[in-house]
Amino acid sequence: MIAAPAPLPRGRDASRSRRAGRLLAWVASLVVAGCATVVPSSPGDAQFSGRLALRVDATTHAEARSFSSAFELRGRADQGQFELSTPLGTMLARAQWQPGQARLATPQREAEFADLDALTQAALGQSLPVAALFDWLAGRPWTGASSRPTPGGFEQLGWSVQVDRLASDGALVARRTEPPPTVTLHARLDRNP
Repeated sequence: MIAAPAPLPRGRDASRSRRAGRLLAWVASLVVAGCATVVPSSPGDAQFSGRLALRVDATTHAEARSFSSAFELRGRADQGQFELSTPLGTMLARAQWQPGQARLATPQREAEFADLDALTQAALGQSLPVAALFDWLAGRPWTGASSRPTPGGFEQLGWSVQVDRLASDGALVARRTEPPPTVTLHARLDRNP
């Protein structure tokens, strides 16, 4: 049985739906991100790759959204590169940052932002702690903010981070409930043979 299409939203919901639609179209239409340069490696740089899934729960003003892709994170909190791609390797997006600047490259355009928080807020509608991911994926709290230990992980930057499965299966789960909506980030690291 085929479900009937949902009615088109009106007013404020329509604006949010159009913005979400533009964002999804923008990300979905990314085929090549060759216009961005690669961040040079330094001896202290980290590198992580694997699968990433992001879910933003529904609110009274917006439907639930989710996104999944392969990822590669290189560099460090103050300078790095974060790439998203399809399972077949087609580049979806490339974010690069250094002090005072963050850039998101797509085949259609490049957009510049003051920092990573502004970049992720504009691209995903939610601010994600990309700088903290370097430490989180290594199984420890980020050194750039205070944290509190919890069973299986820690709390930091308003996120509950579970790192107890990193050693066994490369899995990290981070969840932010305040301010709404609830945002859940799942990462599974690739394992080297």
